Amino acid sequence: MEDRTNRLSRRRALGALGAGGAALAALPAMAQSTAVEPRSTVSEPRRRFDADAPPNVYFWDPDMVAADDRFWGLMQPNAPIQRLWTGALWAEGPAWNSVGKFLVWSDIPNNRQLRWLDEDGHVSTFRAPSGNSNGNTFDFQGRQLSCEHLNRRVVRYELDGSATVIASDFEGQRFNSPNDVVAHPDGSYWFTDPPYGGQLYEGAPDAAGGPSNPDGLFDPTLGQPPGIGDFVREMETATYRVGPEGTVTRVASEADAPDPNGLCFSPDYRTLYVASTGRGPGDQGPGGEGNIFAFDVGDDNTLSNGRVFTDCVVDGVKCGPDGLRCDVQGNLWASSNAGRNVGYSGVTVWAPDGTLLGRIRLPEICGNVCFGGPKRNRLFMAASQSLYSVYTGTQGAAPA
Repeated sequence: MEDRTNRLSRRRALGALGAGGAALAALPAMAQSTAVEPRSTVSEPRRRFDADAPPNVYFWDPDMVAADDRFWGLMQPNAPIQRLWTGALWAEGPAWNSVGKFLVWSDIPNNRQLRWLDEDGHVSTFRAPSGNSNGNTFDFQGRQLSCEHLNRRVVRYELDGSATVIASDFEGQRFNSPNDVVAHPDGSYWFTDPPYGGQLYEGAPDAAGGPSNPDGLFDPTLGQPPGIGDFVREMETATYRVGPEGTVTRVASEADAPDPNGLCFSPDYRTLYVASTGRGPGDQGPGGEGNIFAFDVGDDNTLSNGRVFTDCVVDGVKCGPDGLRCDVQGNLWASSNAGRNVGYSGVTVWAPDGTLLGRIRLPEICGNVCFGGPKRNRLFMAASQSLYSVYTGTQGAAPA
């Protein structure tokens, strides 16, 4: 049905334009245990993404796949999906700086942040070491926020070049490994705290006896600066809010959204979306099932009415969510990790009522997304080893 829907959608869009009308979002270990034979997974002939690849987009990019005709109104007909750079080990946390016109993202295992310049596409190391940072964002004052796996904290880089620790513990217990963070207009920051940084590849395991190092076989001090190696996982996975005055509040428990990962607000800040991914190192709790939860945000900053927004199953394939962003129309753009089901990794786009609108197929698992560019109409996708982008027909709902 997907191929037929896709063809019909494109035919309608082409007809509308021809008549003068305007046709006119998991963790690497979460590969599926059983592969399926996916339908229409790659373009034919299979495209190349390298800099010397021949042109392959003559109208709609062949790796934009519609499930609903509304999808075409969100995309730009003559805009190709572009690979901007490759060379990371695991790319995550893209964030757009509107003043500097550059994108920052994390290369977690390489313990660095990278920067892509809009002016000429130049990529350079932005910050190293980065504390094995994962999620990044810029707040409403233009300050960068980063979630550090290694140091198990959230930090803010001030405009004068100094750094401030925003949150490192809750009720006297150290965080597991903060993953993603978003800013609220009231000056607060909201972030998730799963355990994915408690491993050798993306941070450091617990000290001997901790959940991710129960037998003490790992030495978490190897290759690390002084002071690293004493942390032990103490808390359940959860979602938090840091108020403007610095008070940390747990807004969603492990029972509400286990193993929380990416998160974002709806454009009116009345709904919080949280991606619940799979079990992490040393997990003793239930573990996420690859769903996206939605919560109502009250005037007192409490969450209520938690529900599964989508199970992220497309054509019978689990498109495990990670990073999330909303556009100005309230549609949710979610990165997709479909494991070995080639052609279902990339980005899924969901209407505010949970209806799947369409997909953007990438040749790599996508870890996180953000809107950027001077007009905030360009979707950046941090996908495994590479950075991709595509211009859209909409705009991101919030800074970074």
